Amino acid sequence: MTTGCLTVLIVLITVLGVPVSWLWYRHWHDGNVNSERREQALAAIQKQARARAGDTDRALDASGVTDVGAVTGVVWRHSKAPVITYDAARREFTATAASSAHYDAQAIVPGGGSGRVTGCFVFTFTRRPGQGWTSQVSERGDATCRPSTQIGHRVRLALTRISGMYADDLTPDGIQNALDPTRRRSFDVKKVVPGEDTMTVFVLVSSSHPGIDQCYRFTRPVTDGAGRGPTTAVPTSSC
Repeated sequence: MTTGCLTVLIVLITVLGVPVSWLWYRHWHDGNVNSERREQALAAIQKQARARAGDTDRALDASGVTDVGAVTGVVWRHSKAPVITYDAARREFTATAASSAHYDAQAIVPGGGSGRVTGCFVFTFTRRPGQGWTSQVSERGDATCRPSTQIGHRVRLALTRISGMYADDLTPDGIQNALDPTRRRSFDVKKVVPGEDTMTVFVLVSSSHPGIDQCYRFTRPVTDGAGRGPTTAVPTSSC
């Protein structure tokens, strides 16, 4: 009886040991593969950030602009940073933006999965007298980019709401009510400038972090009193 039980136990250990060993190996293997792919994805967005900085330097040199508002526009077009600030004392423009990338993740479940990496980058652009533009890129913790990311989300929300408004409602009060009906002060409509075919709206977009905000210029076509139209948004140095 004892010999029989021992035999059964050995058989069970052998039978169960194979799948357990296989699961352990897959866990170890997939972890290594995913770690490598994550590092590759992170390296890719770091390379892209440096490339954007270089593209911005060249665009600034080619444009020849020196006005703070014009430089802000060039920096935004190439960096796509939701928040761009200017330090007059140091003559520096700073743009803060988060970048992310997806990668195929190994998984035991058939079909695998998707992984995601995010990097927070701070771009600093400087032009010394008699020299061209130079830039520095530094990677920061996620907390640094949260206000910028939040403002970016709110700008996209504003684009949707202003695009959907009737032309007759494009007044300071009408736009303020459309953007911030609960009066949380996420949006502060500073100025509305009517044009022949377009309406320009200057809005201070704020994050939930005190002191971090960005002025944006929203422009949308105006055809008639009942018309609606797609809106564009560009950060400006002031409202």
